[in-house]
Amino acid sequence: MKKQLVFVGGGHAHLTALFRIRDYVDRGHRVTVVSSSAYQYYSGMGPGMLSGIYRPQDIRFHIRKMVEDRGGDFVEDRVTGIRPQQRSLLLSSGKSIGYDAVSFNTGSEVSDPSAGAGEGTVFTVKPIINLLRAKSAIEQGIRQKSLRIVVVGGGPAGVEMTGNVWRLVRDLGGRAEITLAAGSRILHALPDRVRTLAMASYLSRGINILEGRRVRSVEDERVVFDDNTSQAFDIALVATGVRPSALFREAGLPVGPDGALLVNSHLQSTAYPEIFGGGDCISLEGHKLPKVGVYAVRENMILFNNLMATLEGGALETFIPQKQYMLIFNLGNSRGILWRGKFIWHGRTAFLLKDYIDRKFMKTFQVSGEQLE
Repeated sequence: MKKQLVFVGGGHAHLTALFRIRDYVDRGHRVTVVSSSAYQYYSGMGPGMLSGIYRPQDIRFHIRKMVEDRGGDFVEDRVTGIRPQQRSLLLSSGKSIGYDAVSFNTGSEVSDPSAGAGEGTVFTVKPIINLLRAKSAIEQGIRQKSLRIVVVGGGPAGVEMTGNVWRLVRDLGGRAEITLAAGSRILHALPDRVRTLAMASYLSRGINILEGRRVRSVEDERVVFDDNTSQAFDIALVATGVRPSALFREAGLPVGPDGALLVNSHLQSTAYPEIFGGGDCISLEGHKLPKVGVYAVRENMILFNNLMATLEGGALETFIPQKQYMLIFNLGNSRGILWRGKFIWHGRTAFLLKDYIDRKFMKTFQVSGEQLE
């Protein structure tokens, strides 16, 4: 019997299923993908796009083309509501879509303290497309004067953005005062050795690092800290903590402490077995996982197989999160910091390894011409 499968979002956890939509279609099922953009940008290469190491087409998947070429339907829209009992989704266009099974991979959004800030001067680092707008603003501004650029957030995203802003300014031949507002301390959740290496790299390049003060708000041309001091800027990039969409909580679905969709070991809603999810928008029951892309990538095959089992009947596979994972930071100067457990490695080779891994991942899901208009 023909069934309706819906994917919401084209993120990392959905890529295998989207790439293999034909497997569902050939079994008589209808597949619809709802996404707010025809493209999906890979966040792991976003900082490199900001600095100019990568072109936009190097770090994106043409989701619309991927879906339609394989027999699926692509809807460029945004899901604004979930009616789990009716098995339907509400869209911002006013339309609705029914489903027999649905999977969410809607990522996360930045906890944005920039309410009231000037348009064109403050950019959140998610969605990744914002980094292109920030790059354009820096390119235009640097032609006119020396810029004051502030990056808000001392986590991995803020650290990578800072180094790549430095590279962009350098390659443009311009001048800028670059400040990383790192909150309590830079990379606070990582080993001291990683922190020390990042600090030394940035201080040697004249980048200012502010620690021990949390950002209370980002107002017009000024970052205000919790001790009532402030830092002026011409351009600010906001890379503070991420949060999932309020969509799941508003629908009355079980959620984790952060409001993410609560799923079991099959990546399946704990209350509605026809609802699945992956990536940053889920909270895995019994685990407290950091928001890192490695989990979304490893969820690919689990989601593909479990959605097929839900449509066709069959046993569900179990997702077992790995205890250790590897992070490599792109510092913007053709060097990186690799961290995995007790192993820490710094230098050009670390960056080249990250570049190789990222490009290989992209090529896995980019068919010739799909990333281009």
